[in-house]
Amino acid sequence: MELIQEGFEVVIVDDLSNSSLSVLDGLKKITGKTIPFIEINLQDKNQVSKLFKVHPEISGVIHFAAYKAVGESVLKPLEYYENNLGSLINVIKEIEKKENDFPFIFSSSCTVYGQADKLPIDELAPIKRAESPYGKTKQFGEEILIDASVANNFLKVVSLRYFNPVGNHRSNEIGELISGAPQNLIPFITQTASGVHKKLTVFGDDYPTRDGTCVRDYIHVVDLAKAHVQGLNRIINKNHSKNYEVFNLGTGKGYTVLEVIKIFEKISGEKLNYKIGPRRKGDIAAAYADTRKANDVLSWKAELTMEEALISAWSWEKKNRNK
Repeated sequence: MELIQEGFEVVIVDDLSNSSLSVLDGLKKITGKTIPFIEINLQDKNQVSKLFKVHPEISGVIHFAAYKAVGESVLKPLEYYENNLGSLINVIKEIEKKENDFPFIFSSSCTVYGQADKLPIDELAPIKRAESPYGKTKQFGEEILIDASVANNFLKVVSLRYFNPVGNHRSNEIGELISGAPQNLIPFITQTASGVHKKLTVFGDDYPTRDGTCVRDYIHVVDLAKAHVQGLNRIINKNHSKNYEVFNLGTGKGYTVLEVIKIFEKISGEKLNYKIGPRRKGDIAAAYADTRKANDVLSWKAELTMEEALISAWSWEKKNRNK
């Protein structure tokens, strides 16, 4: 969406395993344009090779393709390794056939830090053992890209370490479509409020945080999208300082699970039915970002608030639940 508004020509590639073609209709309503879409599984190297042959004009990639639920990854580790790393390697192999400078924006994650020694977390924080297979795939993905950018001088990489993306586009035409039970807090909250689930489980209230529940830095997806445009333009305009750069993307403010629930109840007028459950494997106690590098170097800063993110998420849930 933000790319199109900036004048980029976009091709969307997806296997629709956790998405819907209705997104294309939403994009057309917002932009007035039909966005080219290709349905393939990036784990299939033959399909990926065909993609780059049929579209030799592809001159940059923003790579989102990955399973993304921490808790699920603990239960299905091999699926996460196969999908998240196999698809990345197949795409890079095709890019290696290029000759001109090639921008690559990687969707990374704050999970690469594990449980950080100090907060907020900056980009110089040590990469500790990740607490989940999902986090490990992001660590390995970054290492793969570092090595590939050394071997191929034309490959220019910006890794964006997301904290916790939430919300949807203000038009209410596009947003996160959950297939099956949600694995993340915000969609579980909105689905509980709309009656899809009888009760929300808060995983643990004995963490060393101000109310015992996990602390996270929630960033609006629209702010996140704008950062990708900034990263892409940084490479295109040759402002990058080296072949591989990394930036934290967050707001710099952490909220506990119980604080998020209270904010949602306030903005929605809905009383949430929730219970305290045991800790969930793979979760860390707290993570929120030091965003000064992104602010100063990328000229990017999160602008939308937690309240605005929750309002948009609740509006999206109500719209889709009433279909």
